[in-house]
Amino acid sequence: MKGPKEFRPSPGLADLANLIRFPAALSVPGDVLAGAVAAGGTPRPRIVATMASSVALYWAGMALNDYADATVDAVERPERPIPAGRVARRTALATACGLTAAGLGLAALAGGRRALSVTLPLTGLVWAYDLGLKSTPAGPAAMAGARTLNVLAGAEPGRRATAVPAALLVGAHTYTVTALSRHEVSGAPRAVPVATLAGSTATALAAAALPALRRGGRAARVGAAVGALGYIASYGTAQARAAREPSAANVRQAVGTGIMSLLPLQAALTAAGGGTGLAGVLAVAHPLARRLARKVSPT
Repeated sequence: MKGPKEFRPSPGLADLANLIRFPAALSVPGDVLAGAVAAGGTPRPRIVATMASSVALYWAGMALNDYADATVDAVERPERPIPAGRVARRTALATACGLTAAGLGLAALAGGRRALSVTLPLTGLVWAYDLGLKSTPAGPAAMAGARTLNVLAGAEPGRRATAVPAALLVGAHTYTVTALSRHEVSGAPRAVPVATLAGSTATALAAAALPALRRGGRAARVGAAVGALGYIASYGTAQARAAREPSAANVRQAVGTGIMSLLPLQAALTAAGGGTGLAGVLAVAHPLARRLARKVSPT
């Protein structure tokens, strides 16, 4: 006698949006844009394909994260799509594989082998983080490395060295967010948000100082300063709250705010490179991203 068939949920769009943390992807294109502008050039039309590649890889990482963490999430985060029974675990893996293939294909379309020289190691870091490094001391560095490479993906080959300062600042920010994210469930020792707040403050100051190092004009200096101020006002406030009361709820709030606060940081870096108009677009997108994050959690 045959046993009952295993239930395989057919996920809806809302379930898949939760799986891939849909609104968090709004923090991704700005990496590529900041890298392109920092490299000293006006972004070319093919940068759209590079941005789409980065978004696909980001979403792949989110789906792979839930696939890898299904057992842990069943205890710690039962509301997530897989433990809640809204998405099958194999569907999450298939989604991650499909989005990874799309990301690599779009990168090849945007820049061929030269683009893949950055996108392949970026992809490797994403998969290594989700499948093995996430719970190790190397986890935050791996995620920071992925975001650093994402900025460099926007720079034209041969000019990537000039985008390194911007890439390192995005990586430094990502390190703080990833370090905080390890304490979203149980809360953090007070020293953790205190340390990440110091790191993000240093990141904001460095971003504001970039135009002076690049001998940028007044518009670049003002734009970078405004973007850096918006970044630390948003992310810094959330971290200060977590430092005062490092509960799980406050740490989760700081992590979510940190993800979305990449937009004003990217705006500062884009302005520092001379792209003040494009920086304004990123600044305007920030409140939109925050509103969307209230509907679909970015963490």
